[in-house]
Amino acid sequence: MRIAWSWSWLLLLLVWGAGNAQSATQEYAQQVRILALEHAWDRAVQEQDVKAVDPLMAEELVYVEHDGAVMNKAQYLARVGVPARNFEHIVSDSMRVQFYGQSAVVVGVYREKGSRNGKPYSDRERFIDIWINRNGSWICVASQSTLILH
Repeated sequence: MRIAWSWSWLLLLLVWGAGNAQSATQEYAQQVRILALEHAWDRAVQEQDVKAVDPLMAEELVYVEHDGAVMNKAQYLARVGVPARNFEHIVSDSMRVQFYGQSAVVVGVYREKGSRNGKPYSDRERFIDIWINRNGSWICVASQSTLILH
């Protein structure tokens, strides 16, 4: 009787562990997908490709710039296409993804170098992006950045 009970518990633990492993694998796959979207966003902004940025953003997007300006999706997309900016490179790194059900929060560092109105600049910002899974696709609903001064 004791042996049967032990095998039952072992089987239960194996099934539970397999379920957790599958869940962890699915979460990792979603994390990889979101980070790929973050990198695609960087590339699209660097190339000033408004059409590539558009599907990454929810219609109700709230974007808070490092200077405190608040933009909706249309305003943000208009900013992406401004020809007065010339990007040398844009890259996000040190990103971490935390899931909350069908939502994910990405925290990272955004680096941008280029010229504005012919004057060179280099910015480094800490950002928070909030993504939601809508109909099987991840879409950004909010983004906020803070300039790193040192």
